Amino acid sequence: MELNLSSGKALRLLLGDITKIRVDAIVNAANSQLQGGGGVDGAIHRAGGPSLMRELDQIRKESGDCPTGSAAVTTAGALPAQFVFHAVGPIYQDGQQGEPDQLRGCYRTCLALAEERGVRMLSFPAISTGAYGYPLAEAASIALETVAQHLRAADTGVREVLFVLWDQGTLDIHAKALSRLAGKLE
Repeated sequence: MELNLSSGKALRLLLGDITKIRVDAIVNAANSQLQGGGGVDGAIHRAGGPSLMRELDQIRKESGDCPTGSAAVTTAGALPAQFVFHAVGPIYQDGQQGEPDQLRGCYRTCLALAEERGVRMLSFPAISTGAYGYPLAEAASIALETVAQHLRAADTGVREVLFVLWDQGTLDIHAKALSRLAGKLE
């Protein structure tokens, strides 16, 4: 499913493996220690190779942990991209502890990093919806609305954002959220 926005910009949903899609930058759903983990984080580290962890080790040495809502940048190693943005999403508690703003901040941070680096095509996973427990429908709405708002800005260099989703259920929930968003934008 695709949402075409102004000036040829697009937001697309794909079913697949984020480590196999050729883009300028891949967003990784990282932990605040930037230590690698399971899920999409583990898959990105396995596919990207040991250079990702070496760069993250250096970042941790210089800057410490990465706070929720922010991201660290590395090269992409063996991945089909130039950069990986290791974004730290919120751990969901009850939705009343600032989680929606933290999740929005996570997407905004990655979009700002993309602008700074001249990224035209960027891929996201469903940040915080796995081990961090963020309810998928709510997270999808926040993510898609935040990205669409950015893409609708006249001064953005980002042309295409892909949400690469691992399973059909996650894709279906994102497709419903994208359909609702498209209705609001008409």
